[in-house]
Amino acid sequence: MEKQKPIIHRKDLRWYEQFYIPQIIAGMKITLTQVFRPKFTRQYPEVKWQPPPSFRGRPVLVEQNGVERCVACGLCSRVCPALAIEVQASETELSKERYPVKFEINMLRCIFCSFCEEVCPEEAIVMSQDFELTFTRQEDGIFGKDKLLTPLDKLKDRLEFLRKMR
Repeated sequence: MEKQKPIIHRKDLRWYEQFYIPQIIAGMKITLTQVFRPKFTRQYPEVKWQPPPSFRGRPVLVEQNGVERCVACGLCSRVCPALAIEVQASETELSKERYPVKFEINMLRCIFCSFCEEVCPEEAIVMSQDFELTFTRQEDGIFGKDKLLTPLDKLKDRLEFLRKMR
């Protein structure tokens, strides 16, 4: 069990600590070091930022050999705190028993928490590297399987990162 820090009361502070001067000086020191640090600007449209594998972009469905990995268990929709995911299942004759007939994510509601990714038993839903989401209408923010399916090759970095973290 972790040892807790003792609680410091006002009467336990030294006379100069009661005026908070050391804390103010420490804050000013941090501010001044940041002000004089060299600045850089990324020329955004021309130079795109490459996020690390740990980055949580928009969620996508993994497509392997032309078929989605999802077995429509519905865990992602149950765990989603924003209620952004909707899944409807159906039976299939393939090696897996079920597949999602309807899989929609409302990107206007999604909070990019990655709970859906963590709970998925098949690694079928993954947070991608995509971070540019713009919509002109609310209907454009609802992504169906046509916009969500992403080939396995594009998601290898994220899947490797997830396997290391588990």
